[in-house]
Amino acid sequence: MPTKIRLQKIADRLREELSEMLVKEVSDPRLSGVSITDVRVDRELSFADIYVSAVEGSARAKDILEGLNHASGFLRRALADRVELRVFPRLRFHWDPTPERSDHIERLLAQIRQSSSPTESQPNEE
Repeated sequence: MPTKIRLQKIADRLREELSEMLVKEVSDPRLSGVSITDVRVDRELSFADIYVSAVEGSARAKDILEGLNHASGFLRRALADRVELRVFPRLRFHWDPTPERSDHIERLLAQIRQSSSPTESQPNEE
């Protein structure tokens, strides 16, 4: 069984290669603007859980996941050619809501800062 460090290196390499492939090699219009946010590989190297997000948010999540699942065979073969592993994991795609949540939190914090910013008071001149 691979160590945790080895699993993390494999996951990082898969994320890098898959991100590059989505930009350069995949022509499916459903997958434009998609970013890979995380990859997790299980200890047996049976599955690679790939978390994706898009600039538009979850409005396109269903289409994006359908496009990725449709292209999973092609992506797996291409990744297997680039990343040498004895057994290559099957790809499972998941929507990652984290970027949307962080954007929402940032907007809330900005509103709080604006509403609680101290008004500049004029110094009293005597």
